[in-house]
Amino acid sequence: MTRKQLFLLLAAIFLTLLPAAAHLSGNPYLLSLASRILIYGLAAASLDLLLGYGAMISLGHAAYVGIGAYAVGILHLHLGAGDLPPALALLADSTASGLAILPLAVLAASLAALVIGALCLRTTGMHFIMITLAFAQMLYYFFISLEAYGGDDGLSLMSRSGLPLVNLDNDTHFYYFCLFCLVLFLYLASRLVHSRFGLILRGAGDNERRARGLGVNTGRYRLALFTIAGGSAGLAGALLANHSEFVSPGLLNWTLSGELMVMVLLGGIGTLFGPVVGAAVYLLLEEGLNMYTEHWMAYMGPLLVLAVLFARNGLFPLLISERRRHG
Repeated sequence: MTRKQLFLLLAAIFLTLLPAAAHLSGNPYLLSLASRILIYGLAAASLDLLLGYGAMISLGHAAYVGIGAYAVGILHLHLGAGDLPPALALLADSTASGLAILPLAVLAASLAALVIGALCLRTTGMHFIMITLAFAQMLYYFFISLEAYGGDDGLSLMSRSGLPLVNLDNDTHFYYFCLFCLVLFLYLASRLVHSRFGLILRGAGDNERRARGLGVNTGRYRLALFTIAGGSAGLAGALLANHSEFVSPGLLNWTLSGELMVMVLLGGIGTLFGPVVGAAVYLLLEEGLNMYTEHWMAYMGPLLVLAVLFARNGLFPLLISERRRHG
């Protein structure tokens, strides 16, 4: 068994037993924090698809997280008002509303990523970075202007989405559902990046001119990856909305994009599992430092600098002694 397999096995055992440990310790907040880590890990891993495998530096990834979250919030608002169209009759069943709400959140984020990606991918380098940031900020201010959906104050959910056989209002059920979504995403993403599709993307990232010379339409592949990453971030946003039962325009702000990028770099770019480790370390540091001082960011900065200096490839490759860029 390799160190990577051993690490993943121990992580799987720990995550499976964590709810029981939280209940035995009499600290249910640990379960809420763990769910938040899983959700941010999913969002960070979706960004890693762009950064580590598509060589696309996006500063607007939070836009798709926010769109997924707002899709849940808006549908819940109309569900409570009882003014949904007949096509969404499934939402009227509170025990199965998630079967429609969660896929619609993913679909909304995917469509937004498809449109934005088609425009952004006409540019490269610094222009691509800035235009992704610009689109995200446009959406941020757009949702601030929607007074019908809370505007700057945000939007509260009356309850979490319903699923058959799963009570998401139960924190333990919700935790395991978040874990299931993360594991499913990591499995599918791993299959994707090691497929012919992923090899083409990596080749285009290393030398796009050569890939084009071989007759590969790199634009289509990158747009497909951009859409997949956006839809995955939308799922993270939908879970985040259900976790806090609140949605605000802050989920689309550039600061969240920056935090997700830090998580990817901290855990290890181009590793998929690394961003989950990065999300756990980042959020645990934030939580721990915030307990002692309100100026926790002043301490977080130097700690992140030390992590970058001593683990240049990220924490995950350091833990498993993996030197390859892609894992």
